[in-house]
Amino acid sequence: MELTGKTAIVTGGGRDIGRASVIALAKAGANVAVNYHSSGDGAQSAAEEVVAMGRKAFALQGDMTNEQEVAALVAQTKEELGSIDILVHVTGGLVARKKFGEMDLDHWNTVFALNTTSLFHLVSEALPHMNGGSIVTFSSQAGRDGGGPGSVAYAASKGAVMSMTRGMAKELGPDIRVNAICPGMIDTDFHNIFTSDEVRKKVAAGTPLKREGTSEDVANLVAYLASDSSAFMTGACVDINGGTLFS
Repeated sequence: MELTGKTAIVTGGGRDIGRASVIALAKAGANVAVNYHSSGDGAQSAAEEVVAMGRKAFALQGDMTNEQEVAALVAQTKEELGSIDILVHVTGGLVARKKFGEMDLDHWNTVFALNTTSLFHLVSEALPHMNGGSIVTFSSQAGRDGGGPGSVAYAASKGAVMSMTRGMAKELGPDIRVNAICPGMIDTDFHNIFTSDEVRKKVAAGTPLKREGTSEDVANLVAYLASDSSAFMTGACVDINGGTLFS
């Protein structure tokens, strides 16, 4: 996987999968703009690691549901790093587990803004500055199977990300490829916060690989989809779940 001379924007790059993706892209040769919302220490240390590899990087706080803050991220990337070749949109989350009868419209809108509208903002702002390249979006196993208890809004928003990915692949090809990653049980703060240890152990034990995934497992897939090693892939929604779900 060769990304020397390329520039990537990674949203949600301060922790877990996002931070691991920053490092994986830099190891492949890319310069990286690291967006974060609240994980400032992780984002800054990731940028410092990238610079230590001989690449260029910066960390910038920003809310990806806010169009102006997305525009600021894109503008600083152009100014400091010179080009935009790769978008990796890790920003997203469950917010809270709320079953359908417990949800109000504010919750629904908040989840969709975080997972789906933020992707629209990033691509809309960056697209005029891209002369080819790769976009890697993040869906979820929940987007395929409806998710666990209290995650209807999350699952629906991640299903929308898959549909956006396929539609963008059709519209932006042949110059820009767009692929989605659909993680299953990955050892991240998402599950530290929202999934019990008992459920995590049960899911891991039920997979052919008998473990949870790691952020690095997913980041390696990010780097592959960002690079020309995956040159004939676009519109794909790639499962990475240890065999929990086959699609």
